Amino acid sequence: MNITVLGEPRIKSPKRHFVDDHLRIPESILQGQLPVEADQLSFELAGPRGKIFFDPKHTRAGIVTCGGLCPGLNDVIRSLFLELHHAYGVKEVLGFRGGYIGLDPLKGKEPVVLSPEKVDGIHKEGGTMLGTSRGPVDIGRAVDNLINRGVNILFTVGGDGTQRGGNALYQEAKKRGYELSVVGIPKTIDNDVAFVSRTFGYSTAVEEAAKVLDRAHTEARSVENGISLVKLMGRHAGFITAGATIASQDVNFALVPEVPIKLEGAKGFLAVLKARILDRAHAVIVVAEGAGQDLLEHAEPERDASGNLKLKDIGLYLREQIETYFKEEKIPVVMRYFDPSYMVRSSPANNEDSVLCDLFARNAVHAAMSGKTGLVIGYLHNQFIHVPIELLTSRKKTMDPEGTGWNATLAATGQPERFE
Repeated sequence: MNITVLGEPRIKSPKRHFVDDHLRIPESILQGQLPVEADQLSFELAGPRGKIFFDPKHTRAGIVTCGGLCPGLNDVIRSLFLELHHAYGVKEVLGFRGGYIGLDPLKGKEPVVLSPEKVDGIHKEGGTMLGTSRGPVDIGRAVDNLINRGVNILFTVGGDGTQRGGNALYQEAKKRGYELSVVGIPKTIDNDVAFVSRTFGYSTAVEEAAKVLDRAHTEARSVENGISLVKLMGRHAGFITAGATIASQDVNFALVPEVPIKLEGAKGFLAVLKARILDRAHAVIVVAEGAGQDLLEHAEPERDASGNLKLKDIGLYLREQIETYFKEEKIPVVMRYFDPSYMVRSSPANNEDSVLCDLFARNAVHAAMSGKTGLVIGYLHNQFIHVPIELLTSRKKTMDPEGTGWNATLAATGQPERFE
């Protein structure tokens, strides 16, 4: 996958160690005697280049954070600034406030000029010091604003919609002949970004969610026939649900979008849950928000400001179905329902995520300073890579129901592979 470069880098880099542009990372690593397919995707290895395109003394960079909160956003902002300011000596770094709306001078607030003092200690706090929002921006006005302010580099921190917006900004600037480097840093707590083996915030989410599961287990086993139901994040993928389940080891049923759920029948979920209650007198259930959407009645699909399909609440639906079922079975149960989503996503990053945020950010700066554009920083096989925005936004990563992660989840819960 070749990455667009604004022009030939001619300026000697202030960095001491460099990465060759010809080094590639394959999409998959094959073992044994299997032949490597000639058309297998491979990606540029990220890292500092020997020559850079932008003269730091005359370069102005911007940062924007978009979409929902995620642990580590402030870490990314801080590391982007520190690498630009200290390592490259970039003249000025602007923080556009309130998401993409901050790029529109008619609707957004004045950007903040970042400094060492302004980013001091922000990595210890959850959220984003720049603020965030969902929804598109007028691309023409946004590019006008970037040109008028002399912004040469824009870092877009967000999910699919954010990166598609970044691509639109890059394409518009290209039409106008303006040299703008747009480099994305993928942000999703769900860990469902293609070509990224682990997104920042995911480790923190698993850690925080596992704490909730521990409390849910305490609630369930402290009463006769106690059932704790916990809804976690995961619109399209069950990585957080699976990870937290394995970390907790006290979950009895984990429900994810990748595996269909059948409630009724002799081997359906409700019957298996009943057997568990009669045998052990308590149960802990964790469900990803995107699981079982086919069970719910759908009216006309609704979308949020970013164009994402609004999901029906599987947690409340399951709670109602469980309570109704056990009432009909004349088995008294005590239900406890937990939805910690906002508490989890607003948490500060843990140490593992803080390190990952720092590396994503610094590799984004290396790419931008060398004049690369229209790309997102990926992370494969413990290596950071350059991924074209169009390719990254064309795919979603989901959990393999036959893979080790889901098999470990089944082993931890003891639940059947399918509810039939």
